[in-house]
Amino acid sequence: MERRTIGAGALAVGAVGLGCMPMSWAYSGSRQRGDESLRCVHRALDVGSTLLDTADMYGPFTNELLLGRVLRERRRDAFVSTKAGLLVGEQHIVANGRPGYVKRACDASLRRLQTDVIDLYQLHRADPEVPVEETWGAMAELVRAGKVRALGLCAVGVRGGRRSGAGLYDGTLSQLRRVQQVFPVSAVQAELSVWSPEARAALLPWCEERGVGFLAAMPLGNGFLTGTLRPGEGFEPDDVRARHPRFTAEMMAANQPIVAGLRRIARRHGEDVTPAQVALAWVLAQGRHVIALPGTKQERWATQNAAAAGLRLTDQDLAEVAALPPALGSWD
Repeated sequence: MERRTIGAGALAVGAVGLGCMPMSWAYSGSRQRGDESLRCVHRALDVGSTLLDTADMYGPFTNELLLGRVLRERRRDAFVSTKAGLLVGEQHIVANGRPGYVKRACDASLRRLQTDVIDLYQLHRADPEVPVEETWGAMAELVRAGKVRALGLCAVGVRGGRRSGAGLYDGTLSQLRRVQQVFPVSAVQAELSVWSPEARAALLPWCEERGVGFLAAMPLGNGFLTGTLRPGEGFEPDDVRARHPRFTAEMMAANQPIVAGLRRIARRHGEDVTPAQVALAWVLAQGRHVIALPGTKQERWATQNAAAAGLRLTDQDLAEVAALPPALGSWD
């Protein structure tokens, strides 16, 4: 697989990584099977998807434990990315950016992952009660201690507000400017896909200008852009899509032209090319500093996603994607 670099340290990873969250968190709990997920991680490493993206809150903790079982055997094959800064309660999630907590969280992640060093340690969310510089300073100390190789920041989500126009990532850009004064940012993770392209306006250029890697989360639109979901099928109550405004039966039907457009482009590239691969190739075409992080827990999808790194979209393809209708949802 094509290799891309993250940050000034030139940490090399496969252009398509593996988002591990669906194995333990947020998607259809009844379909989460440990053995299947383990096979998926092994397969991803086999095909070059070396960046394994997790977080201590996924489960919570169980996703890191699962990856630890693979890393115990294949640490040299993997680039390990995990996150801290969010605590999961019974019915809520809260931020914790206190320096002491961040250091303890890192030690706990190292134990669960069965490794001596985390390649990329990301701040999941800044704590509004703690200056972000203090949290970032504690994370920088982890680098100096040899427990972490590089630091990343997850973007503040934009789903609570407008979906178009300027200023969607102003909060994240402000945080980036502040923490950059403390210790270099190697990567920024934010949603980027054909149906959620907002990061292209300011966040993506900020990263490119500074040699910062961009980790594209949800590049397949929570599964919608694969073309395998059908309007009205419904989701389990613990699945995040059951409460997602773009996954009502009405909105899924209204957004089918996006999938149809991806399918048309896929057919031009061969019978075996899928809409999902076109969607991932579009993400990778946004810049050499972009790494796609599709989430899955199945071997076949990990294999298919990795193959998208070899798909090159033409100018015509990119123009057709640009002409697709914007996604509809209750926030519009």
